[in-house]
Amino acid sequence: MLNIVLFGPPGAGKGTQSQKLIEEFGLTHISTGDLFRKHLGEGTELGKKARAFMDEGRLVPDQLVIDMVDDRLREENNLQGIIFDGFPRTIPQAKALDELLNQKETPITGMIALSVPDDELIARIVERGKTSGRADDQDKAKIATRLQVYQTETLPVATYYETQGRYELIDGVGSIDNIYERIKEAVARLQNIAG
Repeated sequence: MLNIVLFGPPGAGKGTQSQKLIEEFGLTHISTGDLFRKHLGEGTELGKKARAFMDEGRLVPDQLVIDMVDDRLREENNLQGIIFDGFPRTIPQAKALDELLNQKETPITGMIALSVPDDELIARIVERGKTSGRADDQDKAKIATRLQVYQTETLPVATYYETQGRYELIDGVGSIDNIYERIKEAVARLQNIAG
């Protein structure tokens, strides 16, 4: 089974590329943002627990996020594989995800990280903001803050997979199709390593 963590800073093109991977490989898309919206919107037990932390301005604990991912996986009957989008964001989340998937005998195949220079990321996010209407995508100061948070808090997760030999860094600049070809080559390499 192909289980990929698609990784990169805001504006790297993860959403666009994950859609192409989903279509070609029949992967199930798991986005923690979608999971939060679902559980909060439906008022589930997990959503109520998450809301309590969020209302206090605190981060939702890693275990609660993992429980949401586990809940999502239980909904699937015929998994071909999974693409994780925006998750894991911390090394404890990566370790917990490994434990969860190893219990299900379907480990992470690897991480594919999109590398894009900051000036290109800012330009992409500002352009996206014009069409999406998201105010935070149009404020360069907020964009810079999001990129800084990525560098300091999220980027260390890449090292976790790299030290295990389950990491592919991809040049995320170029046409959507060219980048996707690089990603497919990385998928093939990761599958060979995973056996």
